[in-house]
Amino acid sequence: MPVHGTVTASRDLKAPPERVWAAFAELELRDRWFAIPGGESRHELDFRVGGGESATGVFAPSGEAETVEWHSRIFDLSEPRRLVFGYALSVNGLRRSASLVTVVLAPEGAGTRIDYTEQYTLLAFTDVEGQDEAHLRGSLQFLLNRLEAALDEREAPARLR
Repeated sequence: MPVHGTVTASRDLKAPPERVWAAFAELELRDRWFAIPGGESRHELDFRVGGGESATGVFAPSGEAETVEWHSRIFDLSEPRRLVFGYALSVNGLRRSASLVTVVLAPEGAGTRIDYTEQYTLLAFTDVEGQDEAHLRGSLQFLLNRLEAALDEREAPARLR
């Protein structure tokens, strides 16, 4: 049976909303923090309502190669404040999950408060009970850590500053 749930995360980032928005909207910048690791990776982005994103890669986190595919569709954009999209994640051709995500960016001093809400449906499971939800929650924190690092003034390319 599918498992439904919601995961939320908030973070205060040092970059202004326009920089954070660019990190979502521009493929070169998005690649700095969102990419499927491993060989044979591909990443495409059509950042507009009705557009979406595709990312694929082959890697071996457990020693055995897995093909991971991530495909999204953008439903709503309000630059530089709100992004709503849905995505599906497949591993070795098996759809593992589908989600609806809302990202809200708000000015916070000289930086940005990001509020990320993901409503998910887990469709296929690993052998360890609860591992799939734990992985999804951990992946979100990992993703926000990578976003924060990509926005770091010392590390970011001039275009992202």
